[in-house]
Amino acid sequence: MGSSPSSRAGGAPESEAPEDRKPQSDEAHSAFTPPLGVPLPAPPEDEHPTSEFAVPEGLSAEPSHEAEGSAFVPPPGVTTGGAATDSGPLPVFTPANGISTVSLIKEAPWQDRMRTMLRMPIGERPAPERIDRYGEVGPAVPRVLDMTLRIGELLLAGGENAEDVEAAMFGVAHAYGLARYEPTVTFTLLSVSYQPSLVDDPVTASRTVRRRGTDYNRLSAVYQLVHDISSQDVTLEEAYGRLALIRRNRHPYPGWALTVAAGVLAGAASLLVGGDWPVFFAAAVGAMLGDRLAWLASGRGLPEFYQFVVAAMPPAAMGVALSLADAGLQGSAVITGGLFALIPGRALVAGVQDGLTGYYITAAARLLEVGYLIVGIVCGVLTVLYGGLQLGAKLNPEVALRHVERPVIQTLSAMALALAFCVLLQQERHTVLYATLNGGVAWVTYGALHDTAEVPAVAATAVAAGLVGLFGQLLSRYRYASALPYVTAAIGPLLPGSATYFGLLSLAKNDMDRGIAHLTQAAALALAIAIGVNLGSEVARLVIKAPQAATRRAAKRTRGF
Repeated sequence: MGSSPSSRAGGAPESEAPEDRKPQSDEAHSAFTPPLGVPLPAPPEDEHPTSEFAVPEGLSAEPSHEAEGSAFVPPPGVTTGGAATDSGPLPVFTPANGISTVSLIKEAPWQDRMRTMLRMPIGERPAPERIDRYGEVGPAVPRVLDMTLRIGELLLAGGENAEDVEAAMFGVAHAYGLARYEPTVTFTLLSVSYQPSLVDDPVTASRTVRRRGTDYNRLSAVYQLVHDISSQDVTLEEAYGRLALIRRNRHPYPGWALTVAAGVLAGAASLLVGGDWPVFFAAAVGAMLGDRLAWLASGRGLPEFYQFVVAAMPPAAMGVALSLADAGLQGSAVITGGLFALIPGRALVAGVQDGLTGYYITAAARLLEVGYLIVGIVCGVLTVLYGGLQLGAKLNPEVALRHVERPVIQTLSAMALALAFCVLLQQERHTVLYATLNGGVAWVTYGALHDTAEVPAVAATAVAAGLVGLFGQLLSRYRYASALPYVTAAIGPLLPGSATYFGLLSLAKNDMDRGIAHLTQAAALALAIAIGVNLGSEVARLVIKAPQAATRRAAKRTRGF
């Protein structure tokens, strides 16, 4: 009987019983194994198990005392002028076109310094310069990553744009000594990645933003915390304590103040479009009823879409009631004033800013959110308008709103509208005055261009919004804070309330051509506001003393490919 391949290869002896051996699997058979009964050929005489690189007999290899290193570490005896790290000096690498010297000016705002580093390739970023307070070990990397994610969550949930959220996260990580750190921000997800060295495994973490709220007081507190951390004045334990206090802080204004602010906002907006003082109070009552209904829907757990539906119905119902009563009051001005309090201008500006700065996924998500909220407003208003038209209400968009020039009253109304927006946004009290004045400047600029110089409404709105963005950015850099408290409320007088109402009323009367034309004009005005605010912010950064390499590094793609 022939022997098995395992016994011929030096395995079990032939005298061993077949049942005592482990059965051979199919994988053990090879095309190069001789069949049963054929012996293996004898190995060649010159075959040996050693290699040509083995040390010959009679010579002893001296053990090397050189520590195992990396291909990126310079050889012994070679000195470099790079920055020193824990593993030694870094090698000097200079590309053919050179590397721009980065000078992070301490007087520059931390937002600009961190934005400068974010726009640089990771290999060209300067090493962190934080004074070591933790000895040789340093703070725990997972805790630093968790701190950056928590700060980014508060900023993103508060309505901050994606670029500023990434700059804040990067500033915190850079201050605590994490050099190879990359944050990523989308509409609902924040993720961070840290690689200790080129040969170590990266560490990643993520956090999901599931709930959003409007509280600019908390937003300013987070910005102050990031500024203090970037100034090397706050340890990690102190930062956690301050962050816990920020989360527990109560809103600066009670609920009844928010309801009154909603009424003042709607009433001031009705004065802007030509209403009288009785119209002011009617619009205020309708807006306050809508605000209370929205609070009730929110307490029941309904999504924001349905909250906007129910909030838009009382102002529209108030306007229809005035028209049916034939009291000689402008019901359309009441409805228009109520729309000013509902148009999501904050989300629209943030979405357009994200798109202009290259965060297209976040921009698309924000604009989709704006679209859903506007559809909710449309559903609420159209339901009431259609019912009013069936009852015989005289809602004629051509004669409903009188275009009157009352510079003093309209300027004061614009400032009152901005003030009410500040309260609704839960801003700090010391920012309310600046935002109110900024709103007055926006309306005066728009009125001077549109009414006096006869500039088209879209261009006049863009210029006025540009001034709002410029002043807001300068004020935020002066106070090392977010620009949103100085910008969002100030653009309130520029929101396209009347154009939106005209479009909805035309749709309710089945006049599709005119309705689409008015809604297109409203969309153009909204985009003009957002682009103007972003352009003003960029102009402000040009006049601020910024780091030497702070110029935006963007892809040059002007030919469509």
